[in-house]
Amino acid sequence: MPEPQAASPRTPDATRRSERSRRAIFDAALALVGEAGYARTTIEGIAARAGVGKQTIYRWWPSKAAVLLDAFLDLAGQAGEEGAGGLPDTGDLAADLKLVLRATVDELNDPRFDVPTRALTAEGVVDPDLGARFVERLLEPQLQLYVERLTAAQEAGHVRPGVDPRIALELFVGPLTHRWLLRTRPLTHAYADELVEYALHGIAPR
Repeated sequence: MPEPQAASPRTPDATRRSERSRRAIFDAALALVGEAGYARTTIEGIAARAGVGKQTIYRWWPSKAAVLLDAFLDLAGQAGEEGAGGLPDTGDLAADLKLVLRATVDELNDPRFDVPTRALTAEGVVDPDLGARFVERLLEPQLQLYVERLTAAQEAGHVRPGVDPRIALELFVGPLTHRWLLRTRPLTHAYADELVEYALHGIAPR
């Protein structure tokens, strides 16, 4: 009789269990950071909330910051799938930018995104590797969408030929991020609209 074949080291059931565990860990990390704050969130707490051993977490991630980064990237990825396709291009640059900045305002005012983004931003200052991964995997792809939209506007004659889209996008996202980060004043749709008007038309008398 033929020898029975050894079981695959990665069976479908094991893969499904790993995915369920990973999903539970992501949900637990985001929930705990939202409830207790980043400083009081621990690997032990995440493991208990997710119903897994902390060794499972350490097998996949070296720190709670790394867990939170992947959990947030997963959350952002789900939101991105809902609005996939890049920035709108209706031919009206001002209207398109206002629409996108208003959506960004809504996201930054949503505790699901606000709390982990603040935690990762702060941790990225003291952990350069984490900060670099946060920029590379989340921020830069989002900024590239602005570059593509501004480049299209430039080709259509709606933006001056000599303007660098990578610098120009900072006129929109920079002030928005500054107000959100420092909480100087409320983040509103009206503010997003004003940013677009000031950036596109300047502040000098017309």
